[in-house]
Amino acid sequence: MEALKIKKILACCGVFAVLSAFVWAGDAVGRKAQARIAEAASAPVTEMPQVALDAGHGGMDGGCVSVNGTAEKGINLDIALTERELLNIMGFEVTMTREDDRSIYDKGVTGLAAQKQSDMKNRLAIFDKCGGIALSIHQNQFTDSRYSGAQMFYSRRNSGGERLAGALQKQFVSLIQPENQRETKPVDDELFLLDKTDTPAVMIECGFLSNPEEAALLETAEYRSQVAFTVMTGVMEYMSGYAPSERETGG
Repeated sequence: MEALKIKKILACCGVFAVLSAFVWAGDAVGRKAQARIAEAASAPVTEMPQVALDAGHGGMDGGCVSVNGTAEKGINLDIALTERELLNIMGFEVTMTREDDRSIYDKGVTGLAAQKQSDMKNRLAIFDKCGGIALSIHQNQFTDSRYSGAQMFYSRRNSGGERLAGALQKQFVSLIQPENQRETKPVDDELFLLDKTDTPAVMIECGFLSNPEEAALLETAEYRSQVAFTVMTGVMEYMSGYAPSERETGG
């Protein structure tokens, strides 16, 4: 219990570093962010869990491509690396599936299909080993360029993932996407990582690379930092109601 108190104090102190580095001073977003972080950091928690952080795609698997020709994999990685910094400041222990532009398939595996299968199994192992929550960072794409906005996906059978998705979606709307009316979406076996893990997990589709305006935003370092900050506030909000037995009981 004493160690938990120390972690909480460190997390609260970390708020000031986070705000000074990532809050957009003087605008409404900055004020909302400060309020959210202060509220989350001061809320009672029973445990500060680990976070498994997945930068989607990598290596030969570039993911989707923006209307400007930018591969998804690099945007995902940049957001994830910033996210790790933010969560570390707040006292979380973060394990990343990748820290550079690569797939994480086993050595010696050949053929794209086999490499992809090995890569996903290794990412799943990191999710399963995590004692807290798992976040997979992605970007969306659709044939109609009108669509935009972040959306959270979670396993239908994982109530912890559902609550985490709700907290994250709420923060995107509150902080950086006020016109976003998307709902969190349950999935079954079509998303391997979410379906196979018992860890509360969410796939975060940060925006649509097929939408010219949103793609242009996601291609800027400033907006990617805002996305990472928003995700961190969602994690903190979820943590204010976190139950340590959630993973073991399946929700």
